[in-house]
Amino acid sequence: MHKFRINGQRRLRGSVQISGAKNAALPALAATLLTEDPVMLRGVPPVADVRTMSKLLGHLGSTVQVLEETPQGGLTVALRGGRPDWTAQAPYELVKTMRASVLVLGPALARTGQARVSLPGGCAIGVRPVDQHLAGLEALGAQIDLEHGYVTARADRLTGANFRFAQPTVGGTENVMMAATLARGTTRLENCAREPEIVDLAALLVAMGAEIEGAGSATIEIEGRESLHGADHRIIPDRIEAGTYLIAGLLGDNEVRVEGALAADLLPLLNELDAMGADLQILEEAIVARGSELGPREVTTAPHPGFPTDLQAQFLLLGTQVDGVCKVHEKVFENRFQHVPELNRMGAAIELRERTAITSGRRPLSGAAVMATDLRASACLVLAGLIASGVTEVDRIYHLDRGYQDMELKLQKLGAEVERIGSNSRRGLERAKLAPA
Repeated sequence: MHKFRINGQRRLRGSVQISGAKNAALPALAATLLTEDPVMLRGVPPVADVRTMSKLLGHLGSTVQVLEETPQGGLTVALRGGRPDWTAQAPYELVKTMRASVLVLGPALARTGQARVSLPGGCAIGVRPVDQHLAGLEALGAQIDLEHGYVTARADRLTGANFRFAQPTVGGTENVMMAATLARGTTRLENCAREPEIVDLAALLVAMGAEIEGAGSATIEIEGRESLHGADHRIIPDRIEAGTYLIAGLLGDNEVRVEGALAADLLPLLNELDAMGADLQILEEAIVARGSELGPREVTTAPHPGFPTDLQAQFLLLGTQVDGVCKVHEKVFENRFQHVPELNRMGAAIELRERTAITSGRRPLSGAAVMATDLRASACLVLAGLIASGVTEVDRIYHLDRGYQDMELKLQKLGAEVERIGSNSRRGLERAKLAPA
């Protein structure tokens, strides 16, 4: 198992290129099951979750071929869905690390009339049931069975329907929206998730011939088609990665230019940082963050356009370096403060009151051995190591590799002293690993 070793308190200067959004690439990969025609995806981040989804598609009969890797690290991937083969069942060992594996359920069901998918895994940040995915597919006429840890769905052909999600769910919205593109008639989905990744998926589906209106709003309407065709689509930049590096730029005497950051997708974070007095320069396709004196702030996580839970840990670290009391209320996941004890071990003063974390003023951090518990907590602890005195070792970096491409290389380019150590020091993905055997 490998880890990061960080020699802290090095000034960060320069630019960092943001990769394609992992949370947009995964549903886009799943959407290729909706057609036999080839689909070209550009700007796919070579992270561990992409490799897992690629292997899953390979088990189902798809071909996945990496055609090009740009200097920024994005992959151009050609996929051909073929006809999903449900006799080649994806084992639990393959999908247990990634919740997004359930996203193949909707498109495969719509295309073939049946699908069997293992219940997914992922980060241990709280209960994230797939009941809304299944309820939406049942509303479209699917017969759903749960047995032995698998979801089995069947339908001769799905039929358009009206369905309201009990609460906004990104994966549920994506799964049901994909299924509805091949359903008979019109589907109206209400109380949908509004994240930019939903909009990006809808753009791909429209390019494939789907008719979708309202993506990015609470109500989405889909007019079903008999079939979809191939398309060429570029994945949007990763707003969570961009937000992580913006926060890194605000910690200490730093100046970081975040290339590819889209201000429109980052408004919930940018509004809070502006209220704290952050020195930000917003350009057309980049944002510059400079270290500055910040004031305290209170934030509450919420579905988009609220403050993103995936930036909660990084924002909380920023709060430990502010004079005054900062409060972070976690309202999305009930178990997403596992990084707090690790930060306190490094010298932070954070009090937990149920689902609220409270910082009590600026505290100098000192290097320590810490353990990552989930993807975003990993990034938080790496940023903490950058500003801590001495050496910090962040263990279980495999969490980080699920969503951040070559983070140590990007930080090194900015002037950080960070190295990957351990038995497996290879970052990202080999091209051959993306193509199924």
